[in-house]
Formats: sequence, C-alpha cells, structure tokens
Amino acid sequence: MSSYVVKNLTEVPDSVGERAPGIEGRFLRTHLGSRDLGLSQFRYGPGVRSPVAHHHKTQEEAYVVAAGSGRLLLDQEVIDLHLWDVVRVAPEVVRAFEGGPDGLELICIGGPRPEEGDGVMVPAEWPE
Repeated sequence: MSSYVVKNLTEVPDSVGERAPGIEGRFLRTHLGSRDLGLSQFRYGPGVRSPVAHHHKTQEEAYVVAAGSGRLLLDQEVIDLHLWDVVRVAPEVVRAFEGGPDGLELICIGGPRPEEGDGVMVPAEWPE
C-alpha cells in the first residue's frame, strides 16, 4: 500500500441520501485507507436543520465551515457559524447543524475510533 492517498471529495458518494432531504454527507476514512484519521464533508441546504443529533463515546471532532453559514446545536446551546469558523467538540457533547440562508458546508475531522464505531444518534432537541 502507498504511503499516501489522493481522493477528490466529489468522487465519494453521498452516504445520507433520502434519509435526510437537503443534507449530503461524504465519509472518507475508508476511501483514504486511514487508520487514525476520519474526514467527512457535509452540506446542508438553506434553512435545512438536521433531524437527528449525535455524540461519540471516545472520538473528538473538529468542524470547519468551508462555505455558507449556519447554526450548531451543542447540547442545549445554539451558536452561529460563519465562513472559516473552526469548532472543536468533545466526544460527549450532543451536536446537530442547520444551514443558513445560503446553506452550510462543513469539513469534519475526527480522530481514532473503535473498530465497531462510536457514534450515538439521539433526537435533535433544538430550543425554540
């Protein structure tokens, strides 16, 4: 196996599909052949709010806003996101996203995870 891999994000299929209309998600860990590094891309359409949230058992993540703007639910707090904001999230924090007026595009970077995975899906409880 080569000591490096080059992969274009547009070549990785959307893994979200019809489960969440208006949201695309591409997961690259396997496509990159990575042992320790997770990298994902998410796109939220304008005003599209994630119907579910998640947290992790052990994996820390960082999110980079690559285009647009939006909001991020962190437990019960909602923060605004702007272009090139970077947010580090501890594993136990419940998180969900919402696209702003022009949508939201994120790059997610995650660390090592257990082979069986460690993401825990929970209802997204957005305060009104």
